[in-house]
Amino acid sequence: MPAASTTLRVLAASVIASLSVTGCQTLDDAGVALGRADLVNDLAARMDRALEQTWAADYQLAGGQTASIAQTADPLRSTYTWPGGRITVTQEAVTRCTGASARTSCTVSPPVLTAGKPSVIVYDEARKLGLVTPPAVIRLLTEAALEPDAVIKQSDTTLAGHHATCVDVTNAGERFATCVTTEGVLGSFTGTLDDKAAEVTLSRYTETVEATTFDLPAGAAVVDRRTKTS
Repeated sequence: MPAASTTLRVLAASVIASLSVTGCQTLDDAGVALGRADLVNDLAARMDRALEQTWAADYQLAGGQTASIAQTADPLRSTYTWPGGRITVTQEAVTRCTGASARTSCTVSPPVLTAGKPSVIVYDEARKLGLVTPPAVIRLLTEAALEPDAVIKQSDTTLAGHHATCVDVTNAGERFATCVTTEGVLGSFTGTLDDKAAEVTLSRYTETVEATTFDLPAGAAVVDRRTKTS
């Protein structure tokens, strides 16, 4: 899977190209499109850089539940924990866990090539479960940037003590709001993803990650599907 910012730069370029060849857009229209492309590219670049860095973030979900994301650059590891489940990707294995407390069960699978970004696999798995991920949010922003009638309003805020750039987007009758911190971490999202309402807000961010964050949950029932060699 290509890095998020690479894809978005190509899409942003297509916005500019379409304005150049049609000849029916005004200079103001072009300025708006360029502004959208610049904004989306900036947010995408922040998130893309964060895929290769060490940090941990906790999130507040709707209904009072919580989730967390953590990753390290050396060694390469990433994990996403949510109510009732977790996926962890390391150089040694891909581990999927379901359940909570003493009823947790985990399946350990062989490692996969991550091109230096294990979080890409983590986010893809999380998206399939309907969880909010940075690539999913960036995809919505890109679609809005390519839509001439979309309304994108920018603002700034502070989340968990960190500055964030925020956008409120209305596109084709749908509305969502999201923030990205200066460090490239998803700060918040409120809207609809895959036809499901979703809401997350950053509650804690740190650039220090405990090694035990990637350990199997204590007491979990574990099935190891990696090939064992003598």
